[in-house]
Amino acid sequence: MSKRLEVNYQKKPCYSILIEHDFLSLKEELFALGYENRKLVIMTDETVAKFYLEEVKQVLLSVSTQVFSHVFKAGEEYKNLDSVQEGYSFLIENKIDRKDVLIALGGGVVGDMTGYIAATYLRGIDFVQIPTTLLAQLDSSIGGKTGVDFLQYKNMVGAFKMPALVYMNLSLLSTLEDRQFYNGFAEAMKHGLIRDALYYEWMISHMYEICDRDPETLEQLIFRSCEIKKAIVEKDPLEKGDRALLNFGHTLGHAIEKYKNFTLLHGECVALGCVAAAFISWKKQLLSMEEYYEVRDMFVPFYLPISIEDIEVDRIIEITKSDKKMEQGNIKFILLKKIGKAVIDTGVTEEEIKNAMEELIYKDEF
Repeated sequence: MSKRLEVNYQKKPCYSILIEHDFLSLKEELFALGYENRKLVIMTDETVAKFYLEEVKQVLLSVSTQVFSHVFKAGEEYKNLDSVQEGYSFLIENKIDRKDVLIALGGGVVGDMTGYIAATYLRGIDFVQIPTTLLAQLDSSIGGKTGVDFLQYKNMVGAFKMPALVYMNLSLLSTLEDRQFYNGFAEAMKHGLIRDALYYEWMISHMYEICDRDPETLEQLIFRSCEIKKAIVEKDPLEKGDRALLNFGHTLGHAIEKYKNFTLLHGECVALGCVAAAFISWKKQLLSMEEYYEVRDMFVPFYLPISIEDIEVDRIIEITKSDKKMEQGNIKFILLKKIGKAVIDTGVTEEEIKNAMEELIYKDEF
């Protein structure tokens, strides 16, 4: 069965999130948006293209005879302005105009880059998100945040650009490698921790079904996470207040991701960042010791890290200070007041960050 959520922007209907188990409804959705006979440009990467480019292209050819595809190199290291420039050149060479449409077919990197190109090419053209990873389905495809990395700074260049449609085909998750699947699950845990304790408990009680990728369970998981993100971004679409709560685990997570030169996946770094933030929450007497250890240990059954080796704490703090989450010289941290309730804190000290990072460092007790 399909599920649909309608996302509002500035209190007006903006776009739909459609959760399906195939591509059968994509043609109908694109016709409903008035995209017939427009130039449709699939933007994807080398990895996704091998699996799904031709299948999606065939669907699009039933909407328009003018379907193009541009393939990015795969990986976070290519999420930069050079790749964006290549995308612009492709659009110009194929005479793509303001009435045409970009289709982001891929994970978060493809979605972010395609969205940024859509926001800036000819001062803005429509784009559709077709997220192919659990991470993108739960998080990056929703809410209109787009961008690329610049030098050592993650997502430093970007724009807000709402998609015209987010179309999720859950059957695509079956081809994900285990590590990539659990990489996305970190965002689901984050949603429960910041907003819904019952959802967090539901995930724990359904851990076996989630790990087995049971379709019905995954549909419930993705739908609830999308509901949580939808509610937050509708209230604060341009991240001037509560939307920052979605950065739980990301403040230190992004620093770790950069320090490790992206050898750890985004969700793995978010998991580490969540553990660190929960530790700080405990030390600030927001969480009990028991709650901290529960949060930490609940990442383990989902094959996410709770400790790390070979890391320089002072360098992590330095990278954190150059993050876009800095606010008037202070690091904006998201902490837990309790399970299911997050708060923004700009008073976290370097010493508290250092202690949290030292807590993460792997200790061989034998």
